[in-house]
Amino acid sequence: MSQHRIEITLAGQKFAFATTPEHETSLRAAAAIVDEQLEAALSAGNRSIERAAIMTAIKLAGDLQAARMNLSQTENPGASVDQVTVLQNKVDEIEATVDSALKLLSLPGAPRPIVP
Repeated sequence: MSQHRIEITLAGQKFAFATTPEHETSLRAAAAIVDEQLEAALSAGNRSIERAAIMTAIKLAGDLQAARMNLSQTENPGASVDQVTVLQNKVDEIEATVDSALKLLSLPGAPRPIVP
């Protein structure tokens, strides 16, 4: 794999990168996303390129984290029907316990507890 140098402009500044021909397209696409986010950070009032770069890095890291969470949820979409049934039964038991406790703790003359 032979590497060659390409020039990429980020926030008006030119940078040289070494890359292989098969990775050049993805590097340019990634740089375009970074440049777009840098320009947005700079136009939002960040006067410092360093601050804009940090804000861009945090934004893109957040986007990556959200994408990973979405992928994880897609691969493991949720609980099975049996798991949901077991959880619903536990919730029903807890509600019954709370209802009986509220009945025992209601003082005479106190407002009736609001229980659906």
